[in-house]
Amino acid sequence: MTTDQDLPMDGQSATAVFAAKGIDVTTNKDHGVIKVVKHEGRDGDQPMIGDRVTVHYTGKLLNGKKFDCSRDRKEPFCFNVGKGQVLKAWDIGVLSMQRGEVCTLLCQPEYAYGPAGNPDKIPPSTPVVFEMELLNFEGEMLTDDSGILRRIKVKGDGYSNPNDGATVDVHLEGSCGGRLFDCRDISFIVGEAEDKGVPLGVDRAMDKMQKGECCILYLKPKYGFGSEGKPEYKIGPDKDIIYEVTLKDFQRAKESWEMDLKQKLDLAAGVKHKGNQYFKAGRHHQAVIQYQRIVSWLEMECGTGIEQQKKIQDFILTSHLNLALCFLRLKEYSQVVENCNKVIELDENNEKALYRRGEARLLRNEFTLAMADFQQVLQVNPSNRAARAQISICQSKIKEHHEQDKKTYANMFQKFAERDAKVCKLTISKQNLI
Repeated sequence: MTTDQDLPMDGQSATAVFAAKGIDVTTNKDHGVIKVVKHEGRDGDQPMIGDRVTVHYTGKLLNGKKFDCSRDRKEPFCFNVGKGQVLKAWDIGVLSMQRGEVCTLLCQPEYAYGPAGNPDKIPPSTPVVFEMELLNFEGEMLTDDSGILRRIKVKGDGYSNPNDGATVDVHLEGSCGGRLFDCRDISFIVGEAEDKGVPLGVDRAMDKMQKGECCILYLKPKYGFGSEGKPEYKIGPDKDIIYEVTLKDFQRAKESWEMDLKQKLDLAAGVKHKGNQYFKAGRHHQAVIQYQRIVSWLEMECGTGIEQQKKIQDFILTSHLNLALCFLRLKEYSQVVENCNKVIELDENNEKALYRRGEARLLRNEFTLAMADFQQVLQVNPSNRAARAQISICQSKIKEHHEQDKKTYANMFQKFAERDAKVCKLTISKQNLI
C-alpha cells in the first residue's frame, strides 16, 4: 500500500489538503468522508451492497499516530460492505473504490467513532484517517452450496422481508450468456414461484430482500432451470442464468404466532396438497418448502381433545415422512435420517420411516445400520418383500467390504513381510562383510 507522505497529518492542514485534493463520497455531500485516490483500481468494477470485501487498512489520528493496522497483523480484513458491520465511513468509502485501488479517507467523527471516541486510542469527537487498499470483492452467497450469489444494486427500505407464503410484486429481467430471455412485472406467492415460471433461486432469495431493493442473482442450474432447461426461453440443460430482481412491494404471510390452532390446521391441509402436487411433478425443492411450513406451524402445538391431538400428529408424521422422501430424491441423506428419526420418536414402529431411514443409511454405506432398520421393518410387517430384498443387498455389501478389508490387510502384511525380509538380508550382508 502507498502512503500519504505528501499529505500532512497535523490537524488543520490535513483537513485543508483533503478538501482540495479529495472527493466527498457521502450521499448528502456534507464532507463527512473525503477520499483521496493514491493508486487507481484495475478494472473499473466496484463493490455492491452486501458484497464480501477484503481490505488492508491503516488507521491514524490527524497527527499521524497509528492506532490500528491490518498489515501489522499480517492478515487482511473481510466484511460485507454496506451492511453496517463496520464504521459508516468504511461502508461509504469502500463502495466507491475499485479492485486494487489504494486511497486515503478523512473521516469526520459522525462517520467514524462518534462523540465517545475509542478508549485509550481515539479521543472523543476526533476525525481520523484511514489508508485503505481494496484487495478483492465478491457477491454474497445466499446458500451453503454456493448456488445463489447476490449483488445488490439498490438497497431496499426498512428491515422487513417477505416470508414463505408472502405475496410479492417484482420486476424480473432474466439473461443467459448475455441474452435477455425474460422481462416482466409479476406477482407470486413465496414458496410457489414455480407456478408462475419463476426459478427456484429467485423464490429463495425473496426472504433476504427489502422493499425497493434491486439485486442481481447469479443462479447455478440447481436454482435455475436445472437439467431440463427451459425450451420456451431457448435455454438448454444445466445452464447458469442471471436474474435482476426488483422487489416493488410485498404482503407478509401470517407467522405461526399470529395464528390460532384452528387457522393452522385449516391452512395445513391446503399446503400439504400443494406439496404433494410439487412432489408428483418432480419439484422436490418446492415440495420441501411446503412440508416444512406445516412442521413449523404445528411442531410445538399440543391441541385440546383426542381428535385435535390426533390431527396434529397426523400432519406432523405425514410431513416428516414426505420430507424424508423428498430428501431421498435430492440425495440429501442426512436430512432423510433426521426426518425419519422425528417420526420414529412419535411412532417407533412406523414402517415407512424405518424403511426410508434404511434406504438413506444404505446409500451412505452404513450397511449394518441399514440392515437393522430393514430387519425392524420385517418385525412390523413380515410380508414386506422390499425390506427382505434390501437385507440381502446389505448382506452382500457387508461381505464385499469384508473381502476388500481382507485384501487390504493382506497386501499391507505382505509389504511388511517384504520390508522385514529386505532388512534381514541387509543385516546378513553387513555381517558377512565384517
